[in-house]
Amino acid sequence: MMCDARLFAPQINALSAKRAVMVAPITSSDSIEVLAEEVLAHTPPRFALAGLSMGGIVAMEVIRRAPDRVTRLALMDTNPKAEHPAVAAAREPQIAKVQGGQLRSVMRDEMKPNYLADGPNLGAILDTCMAMAEALGPEVFVRQSRALQARPDQQVSLKAVRVPTLVLCGEDDGLCPLHRHTLMRDLIPGAVLEVIAGAGHLPTLEQPEKTTQALERWLQT
Repeated sequence: MMCDARLFAPQINALSAKRAVMVAPITSSDSIEVLAEEVLAHTPPRFALAGLSMGGIVAMEVIRRAPDRVTRLALMDTNPKAEHPAVAAAREPQIAKVQGGQLRSVMRDEMKPNYLADGPNLGAILDTCMAMAEALGPEVFVRQSRALQARPDQQVSLKAVRVPTLVLCGEDDGLCPLHRHTLMRDLIPGAVLEVIAGAGHLPTLEQPEKTTQALERWLQT
């Protein structure tokens, strides 16, 4: 949520020497289903699919809709369940603040800082998160919040996944904790779980080398 391709900058740099890497925006709709259709409209006939957080939620809907087009799946720091009513309700004051011109304060005080592991690069990562959020703007925040509020539960559909699957999370992710990822590993036949030490909700930026290595192993399976 409120991220662009900069979320994956270290992985793009590392992987693009040998592979075509595409980053799909998930900003244009307040529906996870519509966002999944847009991804499918702009991707090759067959492709490996990785998503982090809200991107992982969209990725689950993509493979549910088009299982024959996805060659392998990576779900990172995400959640297969529908939104809990209390979490959905908590989004409403955030939406109101953002619509009132307080996007920066919502991002600074209520969101990303609570989900990252402490470390020497924390300040720089938070600066990147803020820059991404401000570039996307308040309308995207509202659309993405609404999409998450109404997202479908994917637990049953994950049982039907039949491609090599990586389930990855930061060890200190407070938003999508480890037990959500052990659940996904257990739902998906043959899935591999990797836990990234020293990372919270954004291991692609917090521990980029470890995360890239895990993705490279997944792409080679």
